[in-house]
Amino acid sequence: MIASNTPNRWHILLLISAFIVFCWSAIAPFDRFTWVLEVFPGIIGIVLLIVTHSRFRFTTLVYTLVALHVMILFVGGHYTYARVPPFNWLRDTFHLTRNHYDRLGHFAQGFVPAMIAREVLLRRSPLKRGKWLNWTILSFCLAISASYELFEWAVAEFTGSNADAFLATQGDVWDTQKDMFFALIGATVALLLMTRWHDKQLKKLS
Repeated sequence: MIASNTPNRWHILLLISAFIVFCWSAIAPFDRFTWVLEVFPGIIGIVLLIVTHSRFRFTTLVYTLVALHVMILFVGGHYTYARVPPFNWLRDTFHLTRNHYDRLGHFAQGFVPAMIAREVLLRRSPLKRGKWLNWTILSFCLAISASYELFEWAVAEFTGSNADAFLATQGDVWDTQKDMFFALIGATVALLLMTRWHDKQLKKLS
């Protein structure tokens, strides 16, 4: 039986939760320009999922992961990724060299799109479960990560020092490469840990 296209209570709760975090994020952020850049992808993602819900309803697992991801974006946009307080505490307590919230963000940038891509490919392409599916998903996630790094570079080129908080390199010359590596790690971990859970939810849709 195909699931109803009517949003269930959990989906609505996820949307409300994301909206609350967004409203909090918009109140006096550290840097308004950076806030716009950081939250924009999350807003676009939410709008697309709402618009396409009646034609392509994702599993609850994917909707939950997307909600968590956009909340990460909204928190990072409010403080900027280099200044999120709990990660400042971790930096100072464990004598780390930097605030690592941006690493969490890029990990999610691989983890969540991996599950989105897996669902779309399994439901709308000839690809079957196996090595080629996983390879395609990892390649897709790396492409997203690389595209985002190019977007950051373009913003920096056009706005100069105004993009410093957005780039959040924190003095690391290899920050771009590490960001993409963490996205790859996130995608890999998602495929390793979420595949069985995801498959169970996919069966409920078919």
